[in-house]
Amino acid sequence: MNTKAVDFTGLAARLDEAQRTVTDTPSLADTLDISIDDAYRIQSELIGRRRARGESMTGVKLGFTSRAKMAQMGVSEVIVGRLTDNMRIDDGGEVALSRFIHPKIEPEIAYRIARDVDPDDPLVDIESCVDSVAPAMEIIDSRYRDFRFTYTDVVADNTSAAAYVIGPWQGPQDVANRAVRLEVGAETMLGSTAAILGDPVRALHALLDISRRRKIPLRAGHVVLAGAATAAIPLTAGIAQCDIAGLGHVTVKGIA
Repeated sequence: MNTKAVDFTGLAARLDEAQRTVTDTPSLADTLDISIDDAYRIQSELIGRRRARGESMTGVKLGFTSRAKMAQMGVSEVIVGRLTDNMRIDDGGEVALSRFIHPKIEPEIAYRIARDVDPDDPLVDIESCVDSVAPAMEIIDSRYRDFRFTYTDVVADNTSAAAYVIGPWQGPQDVANRAVRLEVGAETMLGSTAAILGDPVRALHALLDISRRRKIPLRAGHVVLAGAATAAIPLTAGIAQCDIAGLGHVTVKGIA
């Protein structure tokens, strides 16, 4: 392992270049030993590069909200990545698969924040800051070769965030243990929103804690993708659709 000082700017540039040129890169862990604090700093610099190109922040996403995934990665904490307007796709819209290295898609619950959240306020009630909920799908696309990465790798790479699509917004409601159906071409994945920390609302509270420690802003109008309700499916040309019982559906079309 390389134990010299971490080149945060250089590593962010490397991951940014991989995303922009649709070219994979080896795991950082192959040559570096970085901490989770280092990983979030790389992520912050990576997002800074996107903002410098004119992208604006639209929200955040959570990862490792599955107990099974946490166990697989040997961690006990969810992770957070950032969303930008360049990642947003309209419901029913199209997305070119050429934008991605090895895209996968997964079903999500999306929350919308109605007012700025002060994570340092010990009395803040993040649930009361949410005014809407919707079915959603996230396209993940790790920039690492062969989709092989460590816990710190994925945080540095903005938690594999690539694109997202959100269905019709509805008023706040209990979305615990809702049946979920994800279809991509001939492949179908069935699951439940209970896979998201037992209840997606718990993801909001986990987000607040991480936002407080990592200084991640939560602004009015931001979207929160609470985590995957099933395993991800490779995104291929054609229609991908997610149905969540009692909440509705959302679609996107992959274009070869």
